[in-house]
Amino acid sequence: MEIARHRTSWMLLFFVVRSIASATFAINGVQAGVNALTGQRPFRQEFSTFQNAGPAFDLYIQALQQLAQTNQSSMLSYYGVAGIHGYPNVPWDGVLGDNTGAIGYCTHTSILFPTWHRPYVALYEQLLHANAQSIAASYNSTNGATYRAAAETFRIPYWDWSLDPKMPGLVNVPTITITTPTGVQDVPNPLYNYTFNPLPTSPDFPEGDNVSQYLSTVRYPTSLDPNATSQPEKINKQLQANAESLHDLTYQLLASEPDYANFTSSAFSHGNSLENMHNMIHGIVGNSGHMGYIPNVDRLTTIWQALYPTSFTVPEADAYGTFTNPSGGIEDANTPLTPFHSSSNGTLYTSTTARATRTFGYAYPEVQDWNVTATQLSANVRAIVNNLYNLDISAEKRSPHGQSIEKRTANANAAPYQWAINIAVDVSLLPSPLFLHFFLGAPPASAQNWSSAPNLIASLPILIPPPPPPPTLLPLTHGQLPLTHALLRLPVSTLPDLSPQAVLPVLQTALQWRMQRFDGAAVPDAEVRGWGAVGVAVVGRAVGVRGAEDCFSEYGPWREWVGGVVGGVL
Repeated sequence: MEIARHRTSWMLLFFVVRSIASATFAINGVQAGVNALTGQRPFRQEFSTFQNAGPAFDLYIQALQQLAQTNQSSMLSYYGVAGIHGYPNVPWDGVLGDNTGAIGYCTHTSILFPTWHRPYVALYEQLLHANAQSIAASYNSTNGATYRAAAETFRIPYWDWSLDPKMPGLVNVPTITITTPTGVQDVPNPLYNYTFNPLPTSPDFPEGDNVSQYLSTVRYPTSLDPNATSQPEKINKQLQANAESLHDLTYQLLASEPDYANFTSSAFSHGNSLENMHNMIHGIVGNSGHMGYIPNVDRLTTIWQALYPTSFTVPEADAYGTFTNPSGGIEDANTPLTPFHSSSNGTLYTSTTARATRTFGYAYPEVQDWNVTATQLSANVRAIVNNLYNLDISAEKRSPHGQSIEKRTANANAAPYQWAINIAVDVSLLPSPLFLHFFLGAPPASAQNWSSAPNLIASLPILIPPPPPPPTLLPLTHGQLPLTHALLRLPVSTLPDLSPQAVLPVLQTALQWRMQRFDGAAVPDAEVRGWGAVGVAVVGRAVGVRGAEDCFSEYGPWREWVGGVVGGVL
């Protein structure tokens, strides 16, 4: 749903939020289809399921078409709603800020990161639901009742990149076949791209910015040329190469991180976080173009909240800021989630008022929070998370590269000892967004093959929204990439077990990493060392045996075995 790359503020300015006098747009989500007595709510479904939903999917495509055709001057157009996140660089719903150097309202590297996205996605869903209602009313008496019923319970889908590590096929085709009020038709696919009409100009987009030159939205564009196209095959190769990492990161974040700040952001966690995975998808799918994946960020937040219901927002500094939030300001549960209003009288949502999905009238299949206690819900969700992300399957089935290896238990999430790579980056020392690629063994000679190499462990995009904040405010950006799955690809003759005594000698000779610009060019190792911006550490922890299906394993603390590496070889 994003229309441009993530941009946030990097200037320390006094914070003022001002709302114009006219009525504000109330974001209430969708309350149709909600059982007022039990609290049961319609589900947002995973895309692979939703695409087979018949009438609901037909309505989704047409509702999205209608949103895309809304005049770009309207704040409720696709262009206007997408611009809340970044470009177009204009105020939304009268919410103004004095942090005028900032781009967009999105709260990256902030304690507000999970909760800010909740009313944002609810707004998008609310607009599509309204369109679906009017479209359903146009169907004839033969199938009108079916489509009106589907419109009543309509909710948007999400894409679970951890279970289905490739883009849904239907987002990559320019036309799509659906049943419309006038019959079965092939129609332009709004999931494929959004065509600007007119092309954005300053001040919506900066003069000369490559994103403003594209005629339509593109994913991982072939070039900076206005006629650049998306590269779905390249994206899917990269997603497949990172499939095991995304799978393991998802499970381990949900199963072993009970602290809200650490769960939330790469600014507070020294390892894995929700934002860590968000950044991986952002770079692998969008690169320097456009993309949309936010509903799954909210889904993972919802699952985590059910697992750890008492942990929530704590006061933390936001080094980067947003259009309305100052660089260095302290944010907490009562900080306004700008620019989202809960009423027409100018009241803004906060993390407290946006904490529950029931406020917005939807649920996810994994979190059925009605007619159960909080304790029962947590147990139910643990069992579901285990069944989704911690099943014991063979290495040959899990490997995305089809390698023939000795069979062994290859579910890294069930391993008795886990290994990971922790990364700390001072983005103020980097000239542009970059990829860090990690390999077990020498990487391919050509940088063009790094992102999908057979021996790739994982890739971590480093995002750098300009301009940077003052160095005194700039925290290190942290990320984590799992390593256990790559070790389990090795034959038993090379690696008999996962103990430090067995693993460390292998890593000392085999673990390598390289840095690559978003345009595909390799960064020489000498230049990487000269920047001194990236620190890499190998960490490990013991994991207890998982008990019942609705239990997680006991996780020991991470221990740093090798640290402080700033070059391209461990």
